[in-house]
Amino acid sequence: MNKFEKHNGYARTFQENKLTLGLAVPLEAYQGNVPEMNLEQQIKLAKIAEEANFTSLMVRDIPLNDPSFGDVGQMYDPWIYLSHLAAHTKKIALGTASVITSFQHPLNLAQSAASLDKISGERLLFGLATGDRPIEFDAYHIDREKRAEYYREAFYVMKEVWAKSFPTIQTCRVSLTGGTDLLPKPVLGDIPVFVTGFSGQTLEWIAENSDGLFGYPRNPAQQASLISAYRSLTDGFKPFAQSLHIDLTENPDEGPTPIHLGFRSGHKFLMEFLHALQEAGVNHVYLNNKFSHRPVEEVIQELAEEVVPHFPALT
Repeated sequence: MNKFEKHNGYARTFQENKLTLGLAVPLEAYQGNVPEMNLEQQIKLAKIAEEANFTSLMVRDIPLNDPSFGDVGQMYDPWIYLSHLAAHTKKIALGTASVITSFQHPLNLAQSAASLDKISGERLLFGLATGDRPIEFDAYHIDREKRAEYYREAFYVMKEVWAKSFPTIQTCRVSLTGGTDLLPKPVLGDIPVFVTGFSGQTLEWIAENSDGLFGYPRNPAQQASLISAYRSLTDGFKPFAQSLHIDLTENPDEGPTPIHLGFRSGHKFLMEFLHALQEAGVNHVYLNNKFSHRPVEEVIQELAEEVVPHFPALT
């Protein structure tokens, strides 16, 4: 039995041979780097998404505004913002895609994740990435060449301190000798943790150590090849999720036009594409509306009526 079947966020989102739909935060369209992030409107749309049977709300950890990058995501600290979302929702999964391991101490990451998971009622889907933008590593005065090592360390430390009381841990940044402990502990003694991309790791390491893989958008054939290779190495089912940028048109029959990390189309093509991803082995897709030409509330309502019923939340 998969222990995360008792984790509310995981159970709502992941099942073998099934695809569910989430939404990337911020829930708005915007040009340039910085969204408006009207908090009242964001919470209103989060509640609409939950009632419409979307599975998750996904935030990103982008600590600094790098104008050349083109997007600062939801802008707020992910833990504070997820806590705000948790306080205004009841069942929708709350995910990070992803929190950066290079700029935070593993013990701080472990406590933040355990706190959010407990406060939210076991709803955290914890995606992790190394970060890759040189400007951030320079600002934090962190050796970029060590990011893959720090990533493995964070994985190991968090899993140990969640599962054990007064553990003994010796790593490059952590020295616990059994005389102290980290609190709170997750209810299940663990939290589902997902590797984003490869994060400097081999597919073998990811298959052995992660609880799932968050991939980048690819066409279904390419995604199927990666998922097949990944699952050939896993012991039992481990989910695969991805983001997808969309610009949903008013014409439901409109075919696809490529946009950055996705496409513009009507909902009929979107549904066909999602079915193809499900056949490829994708278990969750979180839709990003940054490039939408329509009001996002209108898009969410159309998705809720026409698309989500084919890919509903599992609990």
